[in-house]
Amino acid sequence: MISLLFLFALASLALVRATAVNVNRQAITLLSSAQIDAFAPFTHLAGAAYCDPSTTKTWTCGAHCEAIPDFQPVEAGGDGNAIQFWYVGYSKSLSTVIVAHQGTDPSKLLAVLTDASVPLEQLDTSLFPGIPSDVEAHSGFVDEQAKTASEILSAVENTLSTQGLSSVTVVGHSLGGALALLDGVYLRLQLSKDVTVKVISYGMPRVGNQAFVNFVDSQLSRVVTHVNNQEDPIPIVPGMDLGYHHPSGEIHILDSGAWDACPGQDNPSDLCIVGDVENIFEGNLKDHDGPYAGITMGC
Repeated sequence: MISLLFLFALASLALVRATAVNVNRQAITLLSSAQIDAFAPFTHLAGAAYCDPSTTKTWTCGAHCEAIPDFQPVEAGGDGNAIQFWYVGYSKSLSTVIVAHQGTDPSKLLAVLTDASVPLEQLDTSLFPGIPSDVEAHSGFVDEQAKTASEILSAVENTLSTQGLSSVTVVGHSLGGALALLDGVYLRLQLSKDVTVKVISYGMPRVGNQAFVNFVDSQLSRVVTHVNNQEDPIPIVPGMDLGYHHPSGEIHILDSGAWDACPGQDNPSDLCIVGDVENIFEGNLKDHDGPYAGITMGC
């Protein structure tokens, strides 16, 4: 028997398109082949976050590591259970420090994110100094990001200093994408304004409320990109009627393999994820791991 909770979640998700807000009505644009190809290194870096820290510390994690041969790991951690895997390093060819977070089993994540009791909470001002009090994010994501925040910040600051770099790019897939977005806000508030902080996520669920995504758009304007693949249901949860929203920066991969840049927050066009996957029954979890231009997540 279908539970009342599941029915509630379905009803909530069905309202997504009808309740979309803050949509930029600019024309949706197709990415060129060169623009798509430019994502490949970051897709591999997000995939490598699924690998055990013993292999990311030595950059011997297989195909994902081999795809970025000049990458130099600095620190890695997590146990894949209580703390998601993560690593920090840098690439001279990409001219940036990389922070990467592991994702999780999509079936388990979907169950968590369609729970009608998914709570929003304020962010800790010791980690996010100056954050407005109305900014709220998913409590589970917030708690997970806090577990590794100080280690990651220390590794990033050290790498920026020793390597003479001025850019940080945070990547992740699924839950790792949610952590990447929170880390992006965290690092933007903790690091010098001379340092550019970017976020590139894949299959990312919604992370926070309207005030949160407005803050993201103001503090990380034009440097947040969240890529979603075909009918992946993870990016449409938690539902907007539960108070959750996506920031700007969506790229949606169509069934044809074309990549659309979707302007605005939660763009309701059927060329973007909100319009393409109106509820979880229209989604396909097999699309969650990719392929993202031929690259599949996982280690």
